[in-house]
Amino acid sequence: MQMMALQTQLNPHFLFNSLNSLSSLIIDEPVQAVRFVDEMSSVYRYLLRTNNLALTTLQTELTFIDSYYHLLKTRYGAGIELIKTIDKSALTCQLPPLTLQLLLENAVKHNIVSANQPLVIRFSTNADGWLTVSNTLQRKVVNRANSTQKGLLNILSKYQLLGQATPKVEETADEFIVELPLIDPS
Repeated sequence: MQMMALQTQLNPHFLFNSLNSLSSLIIDEPVQAVRFVDEMSSVYRYLLRTNNLALTTLQTELTFIDSYYHLLKTRYGAGIELIKTIDKSALTCQLPPLTLQLLLENAVKHNIVSANQPLVIRFSTNADGWLTVSNTLQRKVVNRANSTQKGLLNILSKYQLLGQATPKVEETADEFIVELPLIDPS
């Protein structure tokens, strides 16, 4: 029950932002609007399919992230960049669904995203079976006390409920880093 409650804690603002982006595309760029709708459909199909799953493969999650990132890229253009350096042997490993989406959403929510100061997000794996998600740190000028850290707490709670190693969170002067243990499918 606790796991299901955590999985339903998605930001409804994403839906409204997506619809606003789509609305502006329909008139100005109808061909791009069609692709946007296709990617948005993929995102919501994935959300509905994985809502009852405790784990998904890294490959499945990355495929979903491609659709989610397309929506972000359409909205922010040159203001956002995603770099993936994933070892193929890690693709069958597992993690809680929507973990990467929460981290992307947090990066966009808390940082400046502009063509002059692009937000760079990196996914990489290491030989120890961990996935690192990092982003350039360029905090918005907003009171940090307003952050509930709901996304990070959600991720930490999922790993705890699954009896897995605790993800590591680190902030440096210019980077925010989350390391996630990948779960061996066997």
